[in-house]
Amino acid sequence: MLMLYLQNLKYSYKMRILFEKKLTGIYMNNLKIESVKEYFKSTSFKNVIFFLIFTVILTFIISSQNFLFQQIVENGISRKDIIAQKTIEVEDTRRTEQRKKEVAQKVEPILTPTEDGFIKNNLSSLQSSIIKIREKDTSIATKMEEMGMLFDTDNKSQYLITYLINTSEDDLKNLFDKANLTLLNVLSVGIGEKDTEGNVLDNLIKNNMAPETSRNQSNVITKLLEQIIVPNLVVDENATEIARKNAQNSVKPYEVTFKKGDKILFEGEPVTKLKRDALRQAGYNLVEINFSGLIGVFFVIAFTVITFLLYKEEFEKNLDNNRLAIVGLMSIVLSIVAIVLPTGFSPYVLPFPAFVAIVSIFTNPRIGFVSSTLLLSVLTLGMHYDIQFLTAFTLLNLVSSIFMAKVNLTSRFDLIKTGFYIALCGLIFVTSIYLLEKFLLDIENIIIVRDAGFVFINGILSSMLELGILPLIENAFKIVTPYGLVELTDHNQPLLRRLQMEAPGTYHHSIMVANLCEAAAEVVGANPILAKVGAYYHDIGKLKRPLFFIENQSQFGVENPHKKLNSRLSKMVITSHTKDGVEEAKKAKLPPIINDFILQHHGESLVSYFYNQAIKEEGAENVKKEQFRYSGPKPQSKEVAILMIADAVEAAVRAAKAETQEEIENIIKKIVDDRINDDQLSDCPLTLADLKKITTTFTRILRGNQHDRIKYHEDMVDELDKSKIVLPNNIHILDENNKGKINNDKTNN
Repeated sequence: MLMLYLQNLKYSYKMRILFEKKLTGIYMNNLKIESVKEYFKSTSFKNVIFFLIFTVILTFIISSQNFLFQQIVENGISRKDIIAQKTIEVEDTRRTEQRKKEVAQKVEPILTPTEDGFIKNNLSSLQSSIIKIREKDTSIATKMEEMGMLFDTDNKSQYLITYLINTSEDDLKNLFDKANLTLLNVLSVGIGEKDTEGNVLDNLIKNNMAPETSRNQSNVITKLLEQIIVPNLVVDENATEIARKNAQNSVKPYEVTFKKGDKILFEGEPVTKLKRDALRQAGYNLVEINFSGLIGVFFVIAFTVITFLLYKEEFEKNLDNNRLAIVGLMSIVLSIVAIVLPTGFSPYVLPFPAFVAIVSIFTNPRIGFVSSTLLLSVLTLGMHYDIQFLTAFTLLNLVSSIFMAKVNLTSRFDLIKTGFYIALCGLIFVTSIYLLEKFLLDIENIIIVRDAGFVFINGILSSMLELGILPLIENAFKIVTPYGLVELTDHNQPLLRRLQMEAPGTYHHSIMVANLCEAAAEVVGANPILAKVGAYYHDIGKLKRPLFFIENQSQFGVENPHKKLNSRLSKMVITSHTKDGVEEAKKAKLPPIINDFILQHHGESLVSYFYNQAIKEEGAENVKKEQFRYSGPKPQSKEVAILMIADAVEAAVRAAKAETQEEIENIIKKIVDDRINDDQLSDCPLTLADLKKITTTFTRILRGNQHDRIKYHEDMVDELDKSKIVLPNNIHILDENNKGKINNDKTNN
């Protein structure tokens, strides 16, 4: 029994172990499945998908023309008939080159004279040798033998030797005088290699013989000069080459015409160079690419995109996905423009300056340069552009980003001026590169003028293109540019007009706060235009109940309605203006970034006046600070934090009627200290140094606003209309929703 019990116990233990392992396995499998599901829902997975989609799209765009050609030609054989849609004239380069070679071969070598003094010296040396032999006291036979060594041995030489030995001294001197004169005449005419062949030299000497020369003397002189004359003209290789090139250039191209409706290619016909040129003229891209080539293009683009993303993560961490999408969209658009250009058309019309400018406006000039240069490299590889284009536009992209870093983004005309400067730089770059190339290659001037003109026009038109595209991108991506912000500063904007008419006190307050924010933003490196616009619209929520805010009550001459409300209800009315403002902003289709100013300009600060009133009414033990705070959030940027301080400072200084600089400065410091102590500035990037600069700036501006004025004459004051405006009947003191909320708040307490 004991053994049986132990066996059962052992079996039960094993079964439990197996069961636990099975449960563990199921749990681990479920955990893995959940992990996979979480990854598919994560931002990282979405980013990978967007990366692949963008890379595939760009690969398809850049490779599309190459695949279109494969539908026509395969392995050098036409797959179908191709008919000309227009009249095409194509140069038959093979026949033209053949004709040029024939013309070049017919060009005679160009000869140039060389130094011929040694020929004259040879004649003088020959004369001296003959005289010495004649003067020797030897036999005639010995003299003839020695004289024969000076000349070629033939029948004419024998006659020459006999004449030179037997003639008189005077005749010999006369003979050599005429020989020298004849030699000068011959040398002046020039002697080439061909002139020394056959009887050419003999005739040349006789045709240039000295006057009054007898026949015997002529024969002797001819034989003498034949012994010493060598060519004094040599071939000038450079001049001959230039002459041959000029002759080749004068050859008109041999052209073949395909009229509209003619067949350029027949199905099954081999595609010769002539037919390829005709297809290119017809607008076909002739670069073939197979599947391996497509994979290569994909990986080049993928590597380029990864390079940009690594740059972003290292140097541009604040670039959000919305702005990154703009860079991607502009890359796709520019790639489409590149492939729709007719084959052979100058790529210098590609609007890279517009690409750099638009990306710079929505991000920054650094991203504009990096993204444009990477895209330029991809297009150069994919579209087979030359190195001159790559060099010129790399420099142009750099210059464009530099100019965009300096442009005044509040003035649209400044963008046009920048486009002109970029165009001028492009003209200089392209011309300089081509002039450098012209020293090495034979480049036609018309090509230089064409491309330089294209890049200049490109720069000008790009600036105009930017102005047209910016509003479209702003609306599509809900991103406001400085140009859009400037438009919002127009006091004729509907919301600002409503503030002027329905809440004039709030409007005046907003104008004063905007001036403070703009000045402070400049000194701390924030965006002054954004700060100014945010200040203009930060209180638009007060349009819903303008008379509940003290700055508007005096304008309409009404009693403060908060006197009739308890503190909790008043707090709710006051704090609701932030949410009401967001609703008004959405109705007016203001940029989403303005919502940050509306919601955050009070942060989570305490509505201290009504908080203290509530303590008096209900007792401190029944009132909590959290019940009298704004819903937030706290300011997240420098601009909103500046607005928070400026909003409180302007109201406090106006209420205190502070006049001296010391009074104003003390009020500002107290407000800043209160915001710091209340932890309202903890989420924004303002430093203590920034706060000190802001305090100084606010003090200077507010002190200027409190300047003294000359008092008007009492008679003039008496003439002013002091009538009050009656409160309109349609102003609702309290919303039904707020009544319900305040009743619930009291019940909870």
